[in-house]
Amino acid sequence: MTRPGAFDVEAALGRLETAFPTWQAPVLAFVAQHESDPYRVLVSCILSLRTLDQVTAPVSQRLFAVADTPAALVALPREQLCDLIRPVAFYSRKAAQIQAFSEILLRDHGGAVPTDLDTLLTLPGVGRKTANLVLVEGHGLPGICVDTHVHRITNRWGYVRSATPDETELRLRGKLPAHWWMRVNLLLVAFGQSVCRPVSPKCSQCPLNDGLCRRIGLAGAATR
Repeated sequence: MTRPGAFDVEAALGRLETAFPTWQAPVLAFVAQHESDPYRVLVSCILSLRTLDQVTAPVSQRLFAVADTPAALVALPREQLCDLIRPVAFYSRKAAQIQAFSEILLRDHGGAVPTDLDTLLTLPGVGRKTANLVLVEGHGLPGICVDTHVHRITNRWGYVRSATPDETELRLRGKLPAHWWMRVNLLLVAFGQSVCRPVSPKCSQCPLNDGLCRRIGLAGAATR
C-alpha cells in the first residue's frame, strides 16, 4: 500500500544505520577500513566489478603485496598480473584496464589519482559507480555511488523514479541530503545483500516494515 506524502528518507536511512552492524558489510567497507590510498581504492573497485565480495578482498590484498603503485603495476608483466587477479571476473580485461589507467596516471597526473569526477571518468574501465567510490572512499570527498542495490532500493521505496543507475545518481544528487551522500552506498548495499534482495526480499525482517517502505514493484511478488 502506497503511503501519501514524500518518502521520509531521513527516517529510512537512520533505521538502516542502526541495523547496519548486524549485516555483513560489502567488500568496499573492507577496502575503506584497510585502504587509505586512492590508487588502491581505485584498483580494488575495478577488481570488484561483477565479482563476489569473498573473492575480491583476498585478491586485492594479494595484488597489493606485490605491487600497489601505478609504477609498480605498469612494470608487472601482463601474465603475472593476470595470474595475481585470476579469480576475479574478466581478469584479463581488468588487467589491461588497470595497466592502461596506471600509465595515464603516471603520464598525465604525476602518479596521483584525480579528485575530479569528470577526469576520473576518462580513465579506462572507470564508470560513474567506480569514480564516485574513489572520491568517497579514496579522497574523502562527497559523491553518490549508485550500483544496482542503490538503484533498486530507492526506486522500491518510491524515493526516486528512474530507469538506470546513472539516472538514479542524478536524481539523488538533486534531493538526497548531503550528509547521506558518502554513506548511502555502504548502507544500501549491505541492506540489499542481507534484507532487501532483488528476489524474495526479507520484508518481515526489514527495519522499514511498519509501512515506511512503499514496496513499489513488489505487488504479488514473493517476500519473506
